[in-house]
Amino acid sequence: MNTPNKLTLIRIAMIPIFLIVLYLGFPLHKYLALLIFVGASITDALDGFLARSRSEVTDFGKFMDPLADKLLVMAALLYFVEQGQLAAWVLLVVVAREFGVTALRLVAMDGGRVIAAGIAGKIKTVTTMLCICIMLTPLTFVHTGFFFRVNELCTAAILITTLWSGTEYFLQNKDILNWKY
Repeated sequence: MNTPNKLTLIRIAMIPIFLIVLYLGFPLHKYLALLIFVGASITDALDGFLARSRSEVTDFGKFMDPLADKLLVMAALLYFVEQGQLAAWVLLVVVAREFGVTALRLVAMDGGRVIAAGIAGKIKTVTTMLCICIMLTPLTFVHTGFFFRVNELCTAAILITTLWSGTEYFLQNKDILNWKY
């Protein structure tokens, strides 16, 4: 097993540790959870970089890397829904986008076409991971000059980038589903 795939497995192993730390609720638990989340996010960037730069891209990595990313993000977002920091309907939009883009990629693959991650998808991933980091800090309870909590601004950023990237994937690949516009 190559190093990028090992990093992906480490990221997957970090998910239950991240959740256990969040739910134990000891003093400063969110800061430790933040460190774990940041570490897992770094493995995401590092495994992709190593796989491409060393020509170590594998079918295992193509499957497990995006799955690990989705599991990590969904674990954090589910926690925020349970804690009242994120509306459930926002999580539903995120999940629907992930299912939709994955289904689109599967249909494309069946036709011999690969849909690579676009710039909007990459911006969505970075924005979501950054917002999760912010939402794990006490900053989420500070009011801004616009009377919004930082938490609400992060929720808006996640929602906007999710909708933008999902729309981009479908519009740029509408021919796969034979949609007529």
